[in-house]
Amino acid sequence: MEYAVGLLVGFAVLWLVLVVGLVVARPKGLRAVDAARLMPDVLRLTRDLARDQAIPRRIRFRIWILLAWLVSPIDAIPDVIPVIGFADDIVIAYFVLRSVARAAGNDVLAQHWRGSPEGLAALERLLRLDRTD
Repeated sequence: MEYAVGLLVGFAVLWLVLVVGLVVARPKGLRAVDAARLMPDVLRLTRDLARDQAIPRRIRFRIWILLAWLVSPIDAIPDVIPVIGFADDIVIAYFVLRSVARAAGNDVLAQHWRGSPEGLAALERLLRLDRTD
């Protein structure tokens, strides 16, 4: 019983840290609703980046690991838990996409982006990418 309580407290603390981290890292002027609207385009972008043979294998490998993490039924925080269940997925996706964008370059993101130019600009702001790459 003590272990279960400790586990629940640990998850609650982890959730709080993730939420605070996401709120602090969120660029000014970008609402959560705007970021959520990007998801279909970001999923297509991720798929296209993973398939692009021109991108170095080590970068594509990060994307494949991200995709495997997102579809895996094994999670650090189960997705059935409302709100916090997807927090670990969001944080991991953020860091992987940011590292891929920095390694591959903004031009590669723009080349594979199928959404609107405003959506690409929002993604670059969200990932805190320098638009001068």
